[in-house]
Amino acid sequence: MSSPCDPEYAPAGDVGAALMMIDSRLKALYENKTETDPEQQQMLDHFAASMGPTGVDELLDGACTLIYMFMKWLRTACEDHDKDVIEYSVPSLVATMRMMPKTFRPEVIPTMAGLLIAAGTGLSPNLWRAQYGSWREVEMNPLEALVVLLAEHLNRIADDHDFATRLITDALSRASQD
Repeated sequence: MSSPCDPEYAPAGDVGAALMMIDSRLKALYENKTETDPEQQQMLDHFAASMGPTGVDELLDGACTLIYMFMKWLRTACEDHDKDVIEYSVPSLVATMRMMPKTFRPEVIPTMAGLLIAAGTGLSPNLWRAQYGSWREVEMNPLEALVVLLAEHLNRIADDHDFATRLITDALSRASQD
C-alpha cells in the first residue's frame, strides 16, 4: 500500500546546492575550525540570498533528499549486518543533538528525530514534515546541522571524510547519465 509520504511523490529539490553547503560545513569540521571562516560564511550567505523564495524551498527539499539518501544507505548497510537502522543510528544522533543546545533547541529535536525515522522507514522526510505545516524559522539551522551530523555519521562508519559527499555525487552522476 502506497503512503502519501512515499518518496516517489516528493520533490528532490536542489540536492547539489544542499550538498555544497553540507560539504562546506564538513570540511570546516574536519579542519577543526571552531568558527566559520568569515569569507566562506559570506559566500554561503550570498548564495542563499541569491536563491529567492522558491530557491529556499528547493534547498529545503534538497536537504531532506540528502537525509533520505543517507538513511537509505545506512538502512542497506544495517540490513547487511542484521541490524535495525533506527536502533543503530537514531539514538546516537539524538544524543548528539541534545549535547548541542544552541543549535538544537529542545523543541526541535523531536522533529529532527522524526525526519530520521521517516527516512529510515522508507518515507520522504519532507513529505512527512509537511503533514505538520510549513517549515518554521526555528527549524532551519537544526535541519542543516542534522544533515551535517548524518553525513559525518556515515563518514565515521566508512572511515572516510569524503564518503557521504562522494555517495551523493556518484548517485547524481549516475542519474544524469540515465
